Amino acid sequence: MLHRYSPILFSLIYCMLPALAAAGTLDQIKASGEIRIGYRTDAPPLAFNDGSGQAAGYSVDLCKRIATAVKEQLKLANLKVTFVPLTSADRLDAIVKNKADIECGATTMTLSRERKVDFTLMTFVTGGSLLSLADSNVSALSDVAGKSVAVVTGTTSQPALESALKKNLIDARVVAVADRAEAMKQLDTKQVVAFASDQIVLIGQMIESAAPSKYSLAHDLFSYEPYGFVVRRDDADFRLVANGALAQVYRTGQIEQLFNRWFGQYGVKPSPILTAMYALQSLPD
Repeated sequence: MLHRYSPILFSLIYCMLPALAAAGTLDQIKASGEIRIGYRTDAPPLAFNDGSGQAAGYSVDLCKRIATAVKEQLKLANLKVTFVPLTSADRLDAIVKNKADIECGATTMTLSRERKVDFTLMTFVTGGSLLSLADSNVSALSDVAGKSVAVVTGTTSQPALESALKKNLIDARVVAVADRAEAMKQLDTKQVVAFASDQIVLIGQMIESAAPSKYSLAHDLFSYEPYGFVVRRDDADFRLVANGALAQVYRTGQIEQLFNRWFGQYGVKPSPILTAMYALQSLPD
């Protein structure tokens, strides 16, 4: 009997596949009662594990607001919020392969990445810079000529650094490393003269270190890095809820409190371009 009806069953399953594939993130969340927030464990003060091992940071707080907006949109009495730790290497694939619903960290929005994933409204604006030991006298990109610079592989900082060096005819050796911990290790042991990354990420490394005063941050920026949260492509309904939550935080001025919580205590103030970004993305409801 199974053999007789199996072609019909296979046909029904085949017809159902497009509908299953088309199920959006909101549908999944409503069915499971859970939203999965991917976050970086090593990108303070944007996203990291705090002293108790819990997800924390500027980006994490913004994603908590998005989770609240999703709960209200779906009219759920309860919504389980699960934090999924991600790395620089697997953060995009985690969204594509449905291992997380949104990635909240320090990810630069680029057109090449948008061939694979979508992004929310911008969440931060920064640029590539150099972190060095205070006694190294590295205050500009030109100061690394003839020396080695560490950069984390797979980040936008790597091609941006290589491009800036080539454009300015600076002969420096770019050392690709697996993660920030390795970059800081090579910097501390003077295997490299500087660690290149987004400026706000480097500030986070200084904050996290036992002796921030031993480091120095270069004055100039060698790239433009607009951040956004990563979501799956062609999922307009979920992205709209996320964008609505971000715009509300910007529009109501709550973003100032979040910024001061994570940056203000270290004397960091929003740059003019970041202030403009908040204003431009305070979209009306």
